Amino acid sequence: MRRLLRPSLDWLLVFVPVTLVFEYFLHAPATWIFFSSAIAIVPLAGWLGKATEELANSTTQAIGGLLNATFGNAAELIIALFALQRGLTGVVKASLTGSIIGNALLVLGASALAGGLRHTSQRFNAGAARVQATMLTLAAIALIVPSVFFYLLGPNAVTIERDLSTEIAVVLMVTYALHLLFSLRTHRQYFSAQTEAGSEPGGGGSKAGEGWSRRRALGLLAISTAAVGWMSEVLVGSVEQAAAALGITGLFVGVIVVGIVGNAAEHSTAVIAARGNKMDLSVGIAVGSTLQIALFVAPVLVLVSHYLGPATLDLVFTVPEIVAIGLAVWIAEQISADGETNWLEGVQLIAVYVVMAIAFYFLPPGAVRAPGH
Repeated sequence: MRRLLRPSLDWLLVFVPVTLVFEYFLHAPATWIFFSSAIAIVPLAGWLGKATEELANSTTQAIGGLLNATFGNAAELIIALFALQRGLTGVVKASLTGSIIGNALLVLGASALAGGLRHTSQRFNAGAARVQATMLTLAAIALIVPSVFFYLLGPNAVTIERDLSTEIAVVLMVTYALHLLFSLRTHRQYFSAQTEAGSEPGGGGSKAGEGWSRRRALGLLAISTAAVGWMSEVLVGSVEQAAAALGITGLFVGVIVVGIVGNAAEHSTAVIAARGNKMDLSVGIAVGSTLQIALFVAPVLVLVSHYLGPATLDLVFTVPEIVAIGLAVWIAEQISADGETNWLEGVQLIAVYVVMAIAFYFLPPGAVRAPGH
């Protein structure tokens, strides 16, 4: 009984039936539906992350981090696919931006802060961090180049730019596949965790003593993924009306609100791992998820958009998005370069995220536009 009364994200699961009642029975205002579905996705994404964490417990921290990042990004991918179906390419791009800066700043910052409050300083594999930092730079360049191309040549370059985006998407996917080959096979010794010898395999960040069976973990993974998909469809269906009713831009909703909701799984798992002094796993989740969004999820969405939905997705972002991505990647590299974190560095990362959130909030509608916005 005491365990049931302990504060938990699971309490937010009540918003799943509440959202269904709002959407299908009461036909409530879009704002109610939007916030209810957004809150409902948070615990569902957490359960998705928990199931992944249990599957990762029998692996190394490198593979565990990859699994957590992969299934942790399922929420973002599902939301983006439903948005593509409705032709909301601007929301898709904003959610991609939000996922990148959310993982690089908010998730990594919260992990460093939470771990730093319990441990004076936490070390992780600096060599692996440098490899990841280089990949982050590549990701930022690949996402910025199409936008620069468009702004230099103007609207007449839209058709050329979409072809450019498609070709860059293929390059990014190939590069990401080779990165996985490098980190998990040919040079996996570079990615061995500092705390690997003194922790459980995978270091999922939870008490692995619960000993979930693989069947139970896979079952929960399937159920939570389906539920996230359902809530995501409801969320996307209400996003435009809710943004208009609240007087905020779709850009802010995509970058901040959807970004935070989609990062729920990574956030909780990375913070728990950091408090357990498994900073290699936390960095692997935060940075690995950022890389996966930029090098895999975004390219997949570009390619899928040719066959799904009324509009084709390109990689042209607004100027504020370009600046946010570039600065987020830069400061994340600065923080992780020495292979050590403390609570102040966590505060610095979170402060940068808050500054960006404030800037996106005050950005007036129509101030800066790109194709699909």
